[in-house]
Amino acid sequence: MTINNNDRLIFALDVPETSRAKELVLELGDSVSFYKIGMELMMTGDYFSLLDWLVENDKKVFVDLKLFDVPATVSNAVKRLSQRGAYFTTIHGNQSMMEAAAAEKGNLKVLAVTALTSLDQGDLDDMGFKCDVKELVISRAKRALSSGCDGIVASGLELEHIRSEVDQKLLIVTPGIRPVENRPTDDQKRVVSVEQAFERGADYIVVGRPIQNADNPREAAEKIQASIEATL
Repeated sequence: MTINNNDRLIFALDVPETSRAKELVLELGDSVSFYKIGMELMMTGDYFSLLDWLVENDKKVFVDLKLFDVPATVSNAVKRLSQRGAYFTTIHGNQSMMEAAAAEKGNLKVLAVTALTSLDQGDLDDMGFKCDVKELVISRAKRALSSGCDGIVASGLELEHIRSEVDQKLLIVTPGIRPVENRPTDDQKRVVSVEQAFERGADYIVVGRPIQNADNPREAAEKIQASIEATL
């Protein structure tokens, strides 16, 4: 699969209102061509109008709602979403849920979440996952591939292990990207830099606050795009 380098940066529109999301899209212009919209914007009531607006403006859209329900419900939700022009969506369940999503995805690409980048080993222990993070992620990746999913969402810390043990055709989208040192108040625990992510095998990266909170968001996005181009 050929990926345009400019599409490899996915900007997370993690803002409270669709009006602010549109402002950021217009401000970023052609420096970003791919956007992630998630739960916070879903609560506005304007989520799908924003999705439609992004598609109409020739942007790729990552619908990140981490679908988790009985397989039939997941299947029906993915089928409806596949008709809206989104490029990626996420599911966060077992193999039967993955298979149900893959069966109805059409042109939509389904990504299985492995382990959230806000979780470390202690968090997983608290949740009852009595296994190493790496083992959990590789198991989830293998299940995603066998279920017919197009890819996974995985931390940059596990990328090399995934690439060594799972078929290369599996797409990997990596969040938790921090171009600068992680701040103590940051809720992302398992993070890597832009360069580390692509050197270890990521296909796409998701970046939010380092762009959104920059003095000049467009300049910040352009710097990341330059780093991607130089790394690849």
